[in-house]
Amino acid sequence: MSTKTVTENTTGKTPGKAALASFMGSAVEYYDFFIFASASALIFPHIFFPSGDEAALVMSLATFGFAYVARPVGAVILGHFGDRIGPQKVLMFTLLLMGAATFVIGCLPTFEQVGWLSPILLVLCRLAQGISAAGEQAGASSLTLEHAPDHRRAFFTSWTLTGTQGGQILAAMVFIPVVSLPDDIKYSWGWRIPFWLSAVVVLVTFFIRRTLHEPPAFEEAKATGQIAKMPLVPLVRDYWRDVLRVILCAFVAAISTVFTNLALAYGVVVGLEQGVTLWLVVTANFFALFTQPQFAKLADRIGRKPVFIYGALSSAVLMPFYMLSMSSGNMVLVFVLAVLTFSCGYAAANAVWPSFYGEMFSARVRFSGLAVGTQLGFLLAGFAPAIVAALGGVQEGGWVVIALFTAVVAVIASLSALTARETKDVPTDTLGIRIIPAK
Repeated sequence: MSTKTVTENTTGKTPGKAALASFMGSAVEYYDFFIFASASALIFPHIFFPSGDEAALVMSLATFGFAYVARPVGAVILGHFGDRIGPQKVLMFTLLLMGAATFVIGCLPTFEQVGWLSPILLVLCRLAQGISAAGEQAGASSLTLEHAPDHRRAFFTSWTLTGTQGGQILAAMVFIPVVSLPDDIKYSWGWRIPFWLSAVVVLVTFFIRRTLHEPPAFEEAKATGQIAKMPLVPLVRDYWRDVLRVILCAFVAAISTVFTNLALAYGVVVGLEQGVTLWLVVTANFFALFTQPQFAKLADRIGRKPVFIYGALSSAVLMPFYMLSMSSGNMVLVFVLAVLTFSCGYAAANAVWPSFYGEMFSARVRFSGLAVGTQLGFLLAGFAPAIVAALGGVQEGGWVVIALFTAVVAVIASLSALTARETKDVPTDTLGIRIIPAK
């Protein structure tokens, strides 16, 4: 038996298994989540709203953002139960909820069939997706962090977000043949297939995730009666600064939603085919599968803060060049800049935030802290495509609006990160511990 195996058995930690379960769970969740993103840019304006003009596109992109309204509510509820009954149990629930909501979307009637009831039902399903996603990343990140060895926490937790890249790739790959279908097929039943297929991947991941144990730190706290009855109370009382810090840092996620959602619509406006814009997402996310673990390893060596700040600022610098390249006619340049912007820029921040944010909190409130902080910050990310589209981001010359928006959120996230404590050398069992002054 290897030394690694002995260590895992004697400590009760299974970092590899936790990382795999987090990767697969995130892949399923974000396959479902980004199927909706692709459809909201390319399909839904034509079938769930009165017309296929720019107003329909803005409304469709807004439905994408509604999930982010539900996410803070889901964060409070699921964060509470995650810290009370354990992250593994909550993660099983989030998986099934996301799968059910996605499958139902594929069964919804169109605007032509039932009028405004159609987008209302779409929003309700999207809200369910948002509640599910609120618990998925926070729970998976908390669980993996607590299973990981002290000196490799960034690496193991990064697989949670690398799973989102896998989900995005799968979603885009499924949508590529859909958008190539004739319009009468694509807008009638063709678009439904990707939503129905989610049932298959949900079942596969369910059987992987159900064998994963709760983190040893949670089991110990449960055995000694140290579980917080109302985790939100100590979180707000003792960690409000960290929650605020995470909210502002999480603004960086708007760069991702602009890249993977709004850019699809902008690319079509400036002359790219729908299939090409989807291949840009696939390519950038494919390379991120390899760059994110490397950025995470770097964060384990030099710290979370410098890697996170580099990711935020570099992606903001590269974004205008990427958007401009879409109208250049040079496909090689477009794909190179897509990879540089997302896989070599934003991927650094994306890889590091699960450990960076999670290490601000103690195990007693980590799930709640991660869930509430990230989901409040992600509100901006969710509505970023609709906001930028309303400001003219999907018109000719809209790259200026997109570039300015991403620059602002990157600077806010970076300045907030600068105020955080560097935690790469802090032992896991002492993370987030607050020293209460004597009275």
